[in-house]
Amino acid sequence: MSIGNLPEDGNSPEDDRPSIGRALQQARISAGLTVDEVSSSTRVRTPIVRGIEQDDFSRCGGDVYARGHIRVLARAVGLDPESLIAQFDAEHGGRPAPTAPAPLFEAERIRPEPRRPNWTAAMVAAIVAVVGFVGFTLVRGGDGDGSSVAEDTASPKPSASAPTNTAAPSKPATPHKPDPSDSAIAGVPADKVTVKLTAEGGQSWISAQDHNGRLIEEGVLREGDSKTFSDSRRIDLVLGNAGAIKLFVNGKEVKNVGTSGAVQRLSYTKGDPEAG
Repeated sequence: MSIGNLPEDGNSPEDDRPSIGRALQQARISAGLTVDEVSSSTRVRTPIVRGIEQDDFSRCGGDVYARGHIRVLARAVGLDPESLIAQFDAEHGGRPAPTAPAPLFEAERIRPEPRRPNWTAAMVAAIVAVVGFVGFTLVRGGDGDGSSVAEDTASPKPSASAPTNTAAPSKPATPHKPDPSDSAIAGVPADKVTVKLTAEGGQSWISAQDHNGRLIEEGVLREGDSKTFSDSRRIDLVLGNAGAIKLFVNGKEVKNVGTSGAVQRLSYTKGDPEAG
């Protein structure tokens, strides 16, 4: 075995690199920033920033949140976040295995959107039918009155009041209203996919990408906060704590997004998220 590329002391170059916390602390000091200033610009609480700089990730709430905190802190102090994330993964067992998208969303992309009934055409047809019926009734009534007058002229009879036509035109039937799901879909632009996230059961780390894979948003969504994203074709989501998220897609709420603490990867396109 050749060992010519190893240092004389036998240690690899990776052994000499600083820890994640030490690297972030040195970069912050070099940038002339205080811990409070970094906390204010990244919205990561001061105790968490101090803990990470001491390589203590216990306050982060899990590896998913720790990766998100490392990423935003690295960007704030001018470091490459990907190398620090790779170092964190190597020291903490690697990233979790990706979760395949649910079959529901595959079906949505494959199957054509169901045709909705044309209520305007149905209403016009009903009105035309009613008008035709009323016109036919009036013409028949006029013919009957003419026959009675001719008979009275030939054989005079005591005058009597002519019978009154009491037939009233029938009213058009009230058209059936569309289902609430159709109204919900009609409330958002039909040429875009629109996704709204609200943290209701706690905070969650989130990531959103457009159909080209460009990052739209990444970070921690605190409890009570909301984010809305739009794209012309598709939105890809990663939810670090799916059970805490209330999700609306194209104006319609998506039920059972995931359980508390579960990582969910979801994709949505235009139209009803439950179609198909």
